[in-house]
Amino acid sequence: MTEGTTSAAEGVDTLTRLEQEGEIAADYLEGLLDIADLDGDIDMDVEGDRAAVSIIGESSGRDLQKLVGRDGEVLEALQELTRLAVHRETGDRSRLMLDIAGFRAKKRAELTELGVKAADEAKNSGEPVRLEPMSPFERKVVHDAVAAAGLRSESEGEEPQRFVVVLPA
Repeated sequence: MTEGTTSAAEGVDTLTRLEQEGEIAADYLEGLLDIADLDGDIDMDVEGDRAAVSIIGESSGRDLQKLVGRDGEVLEALQELTRLAVHRETGDRSRLMLDIAGFRAKKRAELTELGVKAADEAKNSGEPVRLEPMSPFERKVVHDAVAAAGLRSESEGEEPQRFVVVLPA
């Protein structure tokens, strides 16, 4: 086999594994929605190198906001529980991302804008720009936005007070 064929086969294996993670997660979350007597549709996808599962509200989504919680705290806990359910079934650590009622998608857009603004500020001032403490998901989005703007960033501090520093060119 050529090297290209091997990596293509590995890519298919990875895609199949991530799709399986999504299916396990969807089954787990459907059971949770039934227990909680909440309505929602489940959407599965593969984004980059991780499975992504979303619970989408059929109407106003107000009921699903209970599963998001204040600042996404309940969403984070449900994501960890879902990852544990996947781990229990597969034996492999999951990096699955869970979104409920578009909370994470909206947050990603806000954080991308924050990263772009911080990069602009660092470029204009020539000084490092320190941001408020963030979750690992939030920091990753900001790091990606800063990199897309052509600058570097680092995480500093200890959890839960870990934050992003945008470095000037």
